[in-house]
Amino acid sequence: MLHLLRHPLAAHALTHLRAVDTPPAAFRAFAHQLGLLLALESTRDLPVRPHPINTPLEPHIGDVLARGLVVVPILRAGLGLVQPYLDLFPEVSVGYVGLERDHETAVARSYYCKLPPLVGRRVLCVDPMLATGGSAVQALDRLRAEGADDLALVVLVAAPEGVEAVAARHPNVPIFTAALDRELNTQKYILPGLGDFGDRLYGT
Repeated sequence: MLHLLRHPLAAHALTHLRAVDTPPAAFRAFAHQLGLLLALESTRDLPVRPHPINTPLEPHIGDVLARGLVVVPILRAGLGLVQPYLDLFPEVSVGYVGLERDHETAVARSYYCKLPPLVGRRVLCVDPMLATGGSAVQALDRLRAEGADDLALVVLVAAPEGVEAVAARHPNVPIFTAALDRELNTQKYILPGLGDFGDRLYGT
């Protein structure tokens, strides 16, 4: 269920995101660029339904989206992946799951959750980094509990350990990512990774 994004523009953007000397403004631009590519990839199979219209020349049966779309960022870093979906899908609904990683234990704690109706809609959980998988599993657990039955996880960079953790708990949830990196270090950061996404995105 792992979908690796294969596009030269994605590789270009990811290289600049990884570079330690990329300033916050450029980092945000490259994150948005990569987010757009992942948004397109993660919605490639959205169902459509026939929709009759009139062109300037004749009647025509076209296609329109058949199901609602919900994007749920894991706060705070996940906010950096929301705008691409708003740009592409003006009627998308946005929910929020707040999880904060304890840097001592690497275990996430929940501090906020606000979700629109999820039943019968495609639900995309977005978070830039899939490291241990703890936050992603907690978020997916919550979305499942709230009725999400068409669910996917979208991340910029994933570690094998995180992919394994998600697959063990949610084997039917596809994971869309721009890169499967090598491993986690002893502090549970992804190698080669790109550092702390939230800090780099917001210049903190």
